[in-house]
Amino acid sequence: MTASRLGQKEFSRRRRQLLRMIGRGGAAVLPAAPVRLRNRDVEYPYRQDSDFYYLTGFAEPDAVAVLIPGRGHAEYILFCRERDPARETWDGPRAGQEGAVAQFGADDAFPIDDIDDILPGLLESCERVYHTMGIHPEFDSRVIGWVNTLRNRGGGTQVPQEFVSLDHLLHDMRLFKSRSEQAAMRRSAKIGVAAHLRAMRSVRPGMMEYEIEAEFLHEFRRHGAEPSYQPIVGGGGNACVLHYIANDARLEDGDLLLIDAGCELDYYACDITRTMPVNGRFSEAQRAIYDIVLEAHQAAIAQVQPGNHWNDPHDAAVRVVTRGLKRLGLLEGTLAALIRDEACKRFFMHKTGHWLGMDVHDVGDYRVEEHARQLEPGMVMTIEPGIYIPDGLRGVPKRWQGIGVRIEDDVVVTRDGHEVLTDGVPVDADEIEAVMAAGLAAGRSAGKAA
Repeated sequence: MTASRLGQKEFSRRRRQLLRMIGRGGAAVLPAAPVRLRNRDVEYPYRQDSDFYYLTGFAEPDAVAVLIPGRGHAEYILFCRERDPARETWDGPRAGQEGAVAQFGADDAFPIDDIDDILPGLLESCERVYHTMGIHPEFDSRVIGWVNTLRNRGGGTQVPQEFVSLDHLLHDMRLFKSRSEQAAMRRSAKIGVAAHLRAMRSVRPGMMEYEIEAEFLHEFRRHGAEPSYQPIVGGGGNACVLHYIANDARLEDGDLLLIDAGCELDYYACDITRTMPVNGRFSEAQRAIYDIVLEAHQAAIAQVQPGNHWNDPHDAAVRVVTRGLKRLGLLEGTLAALIRDEACKRFFMHKTGHWLGMDVHDVGDYRVEEHARQLEPGMVMTIEPGIYIPDGLRGVPKRWQGIGVRIEDDVVVTRDGHEVLTDGVPVDADEIEAVMAAGLAAGRSAGKAA
């Protein structure tokens, strides 16, 4: 069992911050993610709960973290599995209670099997229990049961009188990425960039979508990363299905290919989308749509500035897309009226981005007191405008149908502007064609050498 590359100082800093926010009289209780069965006795690959890992750096299942500000003996207590040589032969090493303290910074640690006997006593004299309700219903019942155990003891035992949602405090912390977190996201983005370049050089007519997906999986795993979500590899009309994941169709000459794929390293995700011509050359119609999306992408990124608001990048993208579609005759009316009526939603039906971090769609409020949230340094977001014109769309000339384009990058808000973490993958159409041409030439050379 190894600790995170972020280092224990980072996790300790987070716990201290949360302890201060909770204050004396409070106690936070967080469970690890449960193991899930895929089918019969085969488990899904285990991935720790993001909130739990954010505070502990502990990646094992069957664990509970407890934070009690001001508790003299131990403010951070970790319940986890005991060492078990027989089970470790099958499943790999465990930290055990000694490892929880020595490697993962717990002040004290107990066997998870003893939690029903110990945890109620830890909550005694606490006024408030901070817990995220509704994510793990079975665990919710256990938390209520521990409080009821105290209540049933009688004899003047002080029982917590209030359950407080932990989400607001913890998720606001997670919204602002520290230097260490930003460095982790740069490492993840670097791998994602390499994977997209690899795929861009590999695309050929006649390939299957899953062959391109395999290029991503190869590049991710060779660097110790995992997919941060199911890759979207959609050729032709499949690019117009926003969450297309079948990835089982043939790539046809003359079609576009939209690839939305990212990886996770050290629990931090990247999220990148590029669109390219299968045969290496954009048609006139494809280039017209692509250039509108690219202009919207650039306009949106320019709005990622401290002091601007969450909706400013989207508003900028909508204006560019609406103007572009009007110019092509796909929308009719005055620009002001089209924007007011959200006419472009027929072709651009999603927001221009989302928070990014440990989760691909990361935590954090988008609105505060009914107003769009102001952007501040340390926030990380995606910028991903798109235009989707599926086959058979009524009232749309045939030449535009079957074209789906999205461009997505990961952007950090900095003190004086922004940093694009994923700008190593070209977005200019001419540059994409050049990369694909170089890949085709390299493939031909390799074929001749063989």
